[in-house]
Amino acid sequence: MFNKLQHDLLRRHIGPFLFCLLTIMFLLLMQFLILHIDKLVGKGLDLFVITELIVLQLAYMLVLAVPMSILVASLMTFGKFAELSELTAVQAAGVKPIQLVKPVLLIALMMTAFLAWFSNEVLPEANFKARSLFLDIRMKKPGFDLKANSFYDGIEGYTFLTRDISSEADTLIDVTIFQDANDQRDQAVINAEYGILSGDDVQFSLKLDLYNGSVYRYLPDQSGTTNRIEESQFMQHRIRFDLSDMNFSRTNPDVRRRDDRTMSSQAMRIYADSLQYEIDRHVASLMNYHLAVGMIFKGTSHLNLSHTVDIFTEKMDRNDPRFGNRPQRFEPDSSKTWVAMSVPAYYESQTNLPTTASSNIKSFENNLQNAQVNVKWRAERIAQFEVEILKKFAIPIGCIIFVLIGAPLGMLTKRGNLGFNAVLSTVLFTFYWISIIQGEKMADRLIISPVIGMWFGNIILALLGIVLMYKVTSGRRISDLWRPN
Repeated sequence: MFNKLQHDLLRRHIGPFLFCLLTIMFLLLMQFLILHIDKLVGKGLDLFVITELIVLQLAYMLVLAVPMSILVASLMTFGKFAELSELTAVQAAGVKPIQLVKPVLLIALMMTAFLAWFSNEVLPEANFKARSLFLDIRMKKPGFDLKANSFYDGIEGYTFLTRDISSEADTLIDVTIFQDANDQRDQAVINAEYGILSGDDVQFSLKLDLYNGSVYRYLPDQSGTTNRIEESQFMQHRIRFDLSDMNFSRTNPDVRRRDDRTMSSQAMRIYADSLQYEIDRHVASLMNYHLAVGMIFKGTSHLNLSHTVDIFTEKMDRNDPRFGNRPQRFEPDSSKTWVAMSVPAYYESQTNLPTTASSNIKSFENNLQNAQVNVKWRAERIAQFEVEILKKFAIPIGCIIFVLIGAPLGMLTKRGNLGFNAVLSTVLFTFYWISIIQGEKMADRLIISPVIGMWFGNIILALLGIVLMYKVTSGRRISDLWRPN
């Protein structure tokens, strides 16, 4: 299928690709640990739980790392190939550069198909399980996470406030504890100059020894109403906290709801279609209501409610001789403001017309505003689903685009070292990633189309790759494209 030269170029890609893949995933993993290490360490979690969470997080890291690794590998391989004058030799032998790139493009196409499947089938499940596990870690095992000058209520029945914390000796400086009442203790406020924490791993409890402080107890009477406060001083006071209910436990992930990051494209398409159906139903209902209420204002697009009510009130004054006890016809001053109406015979009905019209119009305005809010929310949700569906395929296609850029760019730069190509790859990938992130944000807010938001970066870089490939293949300068023959 491939000749020896093409096989050799593919073999040269393996080393740089694997090295960059592992390096990028390591950096992404370090970023994750730096952001969340305080939520994982010091909570008595099993090593298996932490390892499982990290493995689940590797899924999204792989989707990001593979396209960038392909870019770096292409730059290094073809840059080294040109740097050693091998490109010049094969061109002299009649081999075109595009023939050297074809097998790499084929492998990139296979990687694109794999990543598209991975992003649609594996990544949502990994994100769902990772999010569920992370919520279990944060909610079921919050830990004794005291922070200076901040209220902490992680232990049921107690709220802590401390001015400073000495981490070396687990000492709390100027501590205040708000104790809730239950069957075994009264409501109280405890102040102390300092306190020392110590744990009991066997009984899974926590001891807090307080020194030089006071206790204010709120004592209820027989009716249960607090009517007096008791103050006592102490040199040393110990409180034991039972932390058994804070032990880590797993929750069934199926009881949690999924969002766009944890759903496949097929599931998101079903949700988007149902939301679109609800939008159509809202619009149809609103139009029917408009036809029922808006007949009072025939073809009127400019509605001045206060002016209309004033006209009704003025024309229905008690002293107006045109109004009697028999039905009359009222000729309007302006047919553009409101249409002619039959004036009811009874004066009570006549005087209620402005109020009725005003109420109907305000009701229509409220329904219109509510419908606009509902339609906008559903439209934004549809846009979010569309963005996520397109992203599952836009990022994998980056594998092909980065080969189109990396191969000719490496031939032009003739630099095969890692440092130069890593910097060049970082610049290109930064532009690519910013275009995706900003496109996603603007599409979610209905500023631009999801297609434009997700494919703008791909289109720009694909055009750049085509231009570079043309230059390498034809040997002509880019400016020659605009020169007459």
